[in-house]
Amino acid sequence: MSAGTTVIHLIGAISFWYGILYFHYDVQFPESWTGYVPFGGKFKFLTFLNAIIQASYFTLCLLNDIFGTNEVSPRKSSSLRQLKDYVFGAFAWPLALNVGVSFWTLMAIDRELVLPKALDAYFPTWLNHVMHTNIVIFIVLELFTTFRQYPSRKSALTGLSIFMLAYLVWIHIIKHYAGVWVYPVLNVLEFGQRIVFFIVILLFCLGLYFVGEFLNNKIWASELRQIKSKRNK
Repeated sequence: MSAGTTVIHLIGAISFWYGILYFHYDVQFPESWTGYVPFGGKFKFLTFLNAIIQASYFTLCLLNDIFGTNEVSPRKSSSLRQLKDYVFGAFAWPLALNVGVSFWTLMAIDRELVLPKALDAYFPTWLNHVMHTNIVIFIVLELFTTFRQYPSRKSALTGLSIFMLAYLVWIHIIKHYAGVWVYPVLNVLEFGQRIVFFIVILLFCLGLYFVGEFLNNKIWASELRQIKSKRNK
């Protein structure tokens, strides 16, 4: 499946980098939008930050396909392979599912809370799917088509927690200086409700790490047993 996985990695990297560049340079939200916040640029959106992580991850995969190895038990695991496996478990998988599930859930409840219909003229449908649908499709394909050894829970959860807490601080900095919440849904929540909302999102994202670890251990059970058996010899 090496050729097939390389194609997936190539398409993923190209599509996500193109989406990032288009979003950054060509998408300009109107100042009349109540959620308009020039402060922080596109880097205030978790969708944008996640897309950068996904694009970087699939680029890492592509580099590993070319210069590294996807063997189950290589003689020596390269730093590139180790970094790729860590980024998948700690960031790429949980953030892709978090962004995708959270976005489409809020869209189903009330799209005005996350992507008002008035923005359709500025944020094209194809870009919406690249940022919120394809990220899930590609990371799930990656889970099933490429073997990896999951990082330790301590290191992965520490990295993911730092990222999510840093983003939480970041959106409060934006609120302080711009006077507007990045996401419309935060405008309709009371202080206590926002606290609960942030806690639920954080716990959901951390929980997704365990989902990824569980699925990876089930999908690649025989390969992981092979590695364990080799180590015990």
